[in-house]
Amino acid sequence: MSENGKQAAAANDREQFVGFFPQIVKDLTEDELHQEEVADAVARLKEVVEYNAFGQDNNLGVIVLTAFRVLAGPDQGDQESVLRALAVGWCGQLFQAFLLLSDDIMDHSLTRNGHPCWYKKEGIGMDAVNDAFLLEACIYRLLKRYCRDQPYYVNLLELFLQAEYCIELGQALDLITAPPSQVDLNRFTEQRYKAIVKYKTSLYSLYLPVAAAMYMAGIDSEEEHAHARAILMEIGEFFQIQDDFLDCFGDPETETGTDIQTNKCSWLVVQCLKRASAEQRRLLEENYGQNDLDKVARVKKLYEDLGLKAVFKDYKESSYQHVSGLITQHAVNLPPQTFLGLVQKVYKRQK
Repeated sequence: MSENGKQAAAANDREQFVGFFPQIVKDLTEDELHQEEVADAVARLKEVVEYNAFGQDNNLGVIVLTAFRVLAGPDQGDQESVLRALAVGWCGQLFQAFLLLSDDIMDHSLTRNGHPCWYKKEGIGMDAVNDAFLLEACIYRLLKRYCRDQPYYVNLLELFLQAEYCIELGQALDLITAPPSQVDLNRFTEQRYKAIVKYKTSLYSLYLPVAAAMYMAGIDSEEEHAHARAILMEIGEFFQIQDDFLDCFGDPETETGTDIQTNKCSWLVVQCLKRASAEQRRLLEENYGQNDLDKVARVKKLYEDLGLKAVFKDYKESSYQHVSGLITQHAVNLPPQTFLGLVQKVYKRQK
């Protein structure tokens, strides 16, 4: 397929995915369980879903649809199969929304995708905790509605449940390593950082949507999933490192980064500690993890003085080459385009 053809197909997948959202809202708010006595709660659910699951980049959900089209056999291109792929893609978006809503509360974040975090909206506050649970419950209602009679239903359930368990372990590591009120730079090791990323981000951001598409296409061999996981976990690690970089050096018009003031074990602080002199380390200790804009600015200047923008640029290039090698090595029976499209999308990301 030509480059123009690929772009047109990608645009079509995204348009079809976004266009399916009203049906998802209808499925979640107009089913037989919803009686008049819970009408107010269902109205709240609708608001929560529309604010948190829709209007993001939708990449996770689109990946499910795109990967399914690549992996599916000639007998799986019927409308019902595509509708199920769309629904599972929206399960992925709800899963991400549930995780990010919860993470924003724990991290005391201010914005998400250029808008106030849900819990920061007037009248919401800590009621957002229950809203996160609502988003989580919606995943399994949709899976049951669309996939209960399919041979891969149990595999999808186990995929989401296992991913959630691993992510919560990663979140626990993150919280233990960097409590907001206790700055201990000795905890910020590269080994700990990689463990947090592996469990908290890499598993769900890329492996989960591709694995879901694989199961739906009838690919349930552990060997094939291991091959896909080897590639996708590496791309996911870069994705998180890139996210850490953009938190600090991204466009302030679209995102207000909080990694420095909330004492996060980010890639930047780990790299800073590997390069800092004794005096620079003291400066970091005096300014990191404090909700003070002047101190945040001092940390950012330290990052710049240590050349971390150039370090990230070099890492990005080496990571790209490494992932390309993994695709050559592991994408033996799986179509390479399943992964190459993701590589292009992730490594060109600017926000």
